[in-house]
Amino acid sequence: MASQGTDPRRGPSASAHRTIPLREITLPHRCPRPVRLHVLARAPYFLGLAEDELDRIDRRMRTHSYAAEDQIYRAGDRAEALYVVAEGRVRISQSTADGSGTVTDLLVPGELFGAMGSLGEPYHRQSASALVATCVLRIGQDDFRQVLIDHPRVGLRVLDDVSARLARTQSDIGGQATQTVPQRVATALLRLADKLGEDRGPQGIMLEVPLSRADLAGLARSTPESVSRIMSRWKQQGLIDSGRRWTALLDRERLEHEAAGMG
Repeated sequence: MASQGTDPRRGPSASAHRTIPLREITLPHRCPRPVRLHVLARAPYFLGLAEDELDRIDRRMRTHSYAAEDQIYRAGDRAEALYVVAEGRVRISQSTADGSGTVTDLLVPGELFGAMGSLGEPYHRQSASALVATCVLRIGQDDFRQVLIDHPRVGLRVLDDVSARLARTQSDIGGQATQTVPQRVATALLRLADKLGEDRGPQGIMLEVPLSRADLAGLARSTPESVSRIMSRWKQQGLIDSGRRWTALLDRERLEHEAAGMG
């Protein structure tokens, strides 16, 4: 399929006569074993494990498929499992004071999410939903505890991950207080580019996700109105281009300057 929009190679003044290819994710009813093992081998907790070790971990997991916008779990639900994204994209969000949701992260294949009471989180603090058609691997507390017993280095990586999450939370809180909105929007776009962007040369770094202004506002800790104004200005200046289901970073260097407060 293709999504109609402007051609990033022609700049923001180009008319909408060209298409940006958008490769839809087609999922099997269940993620087959080769896909599961490949994803587990990429997951941070399990890097470096032998195939037979990954196979034993895989046997402790269950596969779940979700259509776009399906809920995986909600904030406040009892936390009893960890998940690994096998195919698709997962949106992590948290509720705001007015009851709406604000996006805090977008996850790609190989990334882990979720929480467990045994890891100090008895309830989910955030919600998780499928951004597009998605397949995830789920492991419960008892099975994960056995994995930690069988593989002590996985336990050490879990501790490192928890520490890194705390550090990033503190960094994000500090950044929200000191950075301008353009800095935060640029930082969010660059993070997404590093995580799921595809470098297409003259077309820029393509983010093939249905990223709404509200989604980007959540990632940037801002408002959709402010983000829309900034994105419109950057589009006119040739820093980015966008369509209904894609965003292209046309000038990464200038966005890095914006993120550093040098724009």
